[in-house]
Amino acid sequence: MLNQIKGLHHVTSMAGDAAENNRFFTHKLGLRRVKKTVNFDAPDVYHLYYADELGTPGSVMTYFPFPNIGKGRPGVGEVGTTVFSVPEGTLPFWEKRFTEQDVSGLARDEQFGEKRLSFAGPDGDGFALVEAKGDSRAPWIKGGVGNDEAIRGFHSASLRLRDGGATEELLKFMGYETVDTSGNIKRMALKDGNGADVIDIETLPGASFAGLGAGSVHHIAFAVENRAKQLEVRKALMETGYQVTPVIDRDYFWAIYFRTPGGVLFEIATNEPGFDRDEDTAHLGEALKLPSQHAHLRDYLENNLQPLGD
Repeated sequence: MLNQIKGLHHVTSMAGDAAENNRFFTHKLGLRRVKKTVNFDAPDVYHLYYADELGTPGSVMTYFPFPNIGKGRPGVGEVGTTVFSVPEGTLPFWEKRFTEQDVSGLARDEQFGEKRLSFAGPDGDGFALVEAKGDSRAPWIKGGVGNDEAIRGFHSASLRLRDGGATEELLKFMGYETVDTSGNIKRMALKDGNGADVIDIETLPGASFAGLGAGSVHHIAFAVENRAKQLEVRKALMETGYQVTPVIDRDYFWAIYFRTPGGVLFEIATNEPGFDRDEDTAHLGEALKLPSQHAHLRDYLENNLQPLGD
């Protein structure tokens, strides 16, 4: 069993309109945009990162907004719901805020003894807030939401699968333990992680497979401390039979990817070097930052990428 995984690092999804996506996360959720860059493989598309003040692993929601992309089709083989942690007693605040800001899909319920508010993102993305006990992570408090209510980071993510057995075994290998079951949902958790320590496996045997599009999660990333730990994880996964990519430099972390038995794309990402490697902490997310191989496109991109309307 691996001991290098420290919880979630980031979740990366697809979007349609970049400005609408930016408004939703910075104005409605009150998160900080910590990086404005472009897709490594499609430089005419933004890669936008939203998080806490520093872009701490376990708090980072990222997006590829492709203009004119079709809507995603929910189903199995994907991340179904990305869940954020908020302080106890704050769901009434958030429900009122979301109602006033015309956020759709609002629904209150309770799972695994935790109060929960589900809501939809601008492209129908599946989200929820959970009142988490004792989450001491520091929030971003300059986004219009005060310290007493602000999002602390991720709480969990749910995987929708036809058969969760093989993915459950993979997560156990990655250091997770099965801690509870409720109906068709199995909860797995990591001890001594970064606070974003929970994965729920929702088994839906008769459901159709998901179709990637706006509102879909592209991949989910797990955190390791550094490149040495990442190489240990890569070696162990390959010895177990997984096809893992070489290490890829993503400027703000190093990444490896592999496809899970249920069809979800997993990434293992390093906590180093972080989002302040090319931008002062006080000004994260303000300037357009480009991967070195796309630096020659700066004039074109600055003139053609959609203004975000900060």
